[in-house]
Amino acid sequence: MPKKFQLTGASVIVYKDNRILLQQRQDNKCWGYPGGRIELGEVVEEAAKRETLEETGLTVHSLELFGVFSGPDLHHVYPDGNEVDIIDIVFTSSDFSGELKAQESEVRNLKWFDMDAVPEEGQISPPVRRPLRTFLEAHKRQL
Repeated sequence: MPKKFQLTGASVIVYKDNRILLQQRQDNKCWGYPGGRIELGEVVEEAAKRETLEETGLTVHSLELFGVFSGPDLHHVYPDGNEVDIIDIVFTSSDFSGELKAQESEVRNLKWFDMDAVPEEGQISPPVRRPLRTFLEAHKRQL
């Protein structure tokens, strides 16, 4: 039976040289950035680094807090019927190492996109649309 619950997540927007790393999810086939649930007792920054390593194969060395996102647009119903209200603590990083390796159980594809050529909003996983759009808009202002 599907459940409804609140989920606190930690995510990382990985970028470098005007490109952003996005992953295509296995469950909804949409694009987003790496991240996931913070385990009980886990330090938020360590959760963000762990999720990025698990999902992309990249080791993040330093993080910068980008923002905390919540609200109706972060409500999500997963394909299995579980319903969540997400609080996403989003970091950014351009300080990483390693080779890309997708976590087969969760990630369908990993791809670097030019920041002005990311997939259309309808192809972005709904819970990450606002944070990703906010990041891309902030990046454009800095140019």
